[in-house]
Amino acid sequence: MIRALVVDDSGFMRMALRRIIEADGDLRVVGEASDGERAVEMAARLHPDIVTMDLEMPGLDGIAATRRLARLPDPPAVVMVSHHTRDGSEGAVAALAAGAADVLWKGSAIGALDLAGIDRALRGRLRYWAGQRRRPPRHAAEPGPGTQPERPAPPPRPRPEPPLTPGCDVVVLAASTGGPDALAALLEAAGPLPVPLVVAQHMPADLSPDFVRHLARRGGMPAVLATHGAPPRPGEATVIPGGTDGHLARGGMDAPAGGLVLRLGPGPGMVHPSADMLFRSAAVVAQRAIGAVLTGMGRDGAEGAAAMRERGMAVLAQSPESCVVAGMPGAVIEAGLASGVGDPAALGVRLRALAVPLTPAAVRGRGWGST
Repeated sequence: MIRALVVDDSGFMRMALRRIIEADGDLRVVGEASDGERAVEMAARLHPDIVTMDLEMPGLDGIAATRRLARLPDPPAVVMVSHHTRDGSEGAVAALAAGAADVLWKGSAIGALDLAGIDRALRGRLRYWAGQRRRPPRHAAEPGPGTQPERPAPPPRPRPEPPLTPGCDVVVLAASTGGPDALAALLEAAGPLPVPLVVAQHMPADLSPDFVRHLARRGGMPAVLATHGAPPRPGEATVIPGGTDGHLARGGMDAPAGGLVLRLGPGPGMVHPSADMLFRSAAVVAQRAIGAVLTGMGRDGAEGAAAMRERGMAVLAQSPESCVVAGMPGAVIEAGLASGVGDPAALGVRLRALAVPLTPAAVRGRGWGST
């Protein structure tokens, strides 16, 4: 049973969300709060798996409450359900940066409350994010007489470390919960790079334009929204639109940016853009890609990082202590896939040193462009 806490200053909305959440029987609302302060207190006491959070409330608002929830020993996944999480809403970007796993708009195109739309979307998202939480290990029971204590699982065998020498033709970045601020800090430290850089940040489709503006304003380099079939260009951050997936492909010898183009389209799974899809494509078509996995809930990016490492490509990971949620980079680190670990600014400095264009001789040596 998935345990949910509903937070909204409207009594009608709390009642409506309870009915929507409990409609299928596998989710149960264990508490309701009308403000952020009460929500944090109840979450610490009730240990819900998931919290639906309003954004604007009296006293402690949803953004501040989400930040506090992220600092709990066993933090719940937070889905922001608000009138203020639509396209162009800086509040939605702030919610993701503060620690919300997802955002859902309450309204409709005509501005009215859209309970039918919430009913269609909410339960699936709650199930997904509740399943992505990284719960702290529970203390094992004391062994009884005559029993042997359980031995801890051996750590993963580290993979051969690829040399962290300068030279690549593309940089790929992945982030989810807490990603907007982490990505901005990394890009600001890195500065405009002489190779293309592609970003996969989990987010709804409507949020993409405001997220690009957020990166362009705070990231220290131009940021653009990717279009299907266009090449990512050096000197700017190319952002895969929310709600879809993107993969790198070869566009031929005459294509700019070393022949790489970005193709967009819907892929499987609940969250988009998929970090695994982007990283796997880089492993296949790039001459030498460098990846970085930043803060986020779940494990997206770990399989793609493994594919890159199989080809001798480096993958950096954000240090867990600097993450809002350490699930995604933690999965890379625990699997022995991380070529380096640091906070976003440190990773940006490292990328600035490593992201040097490959020489034509190196490209010819691996066969790209041969007829």
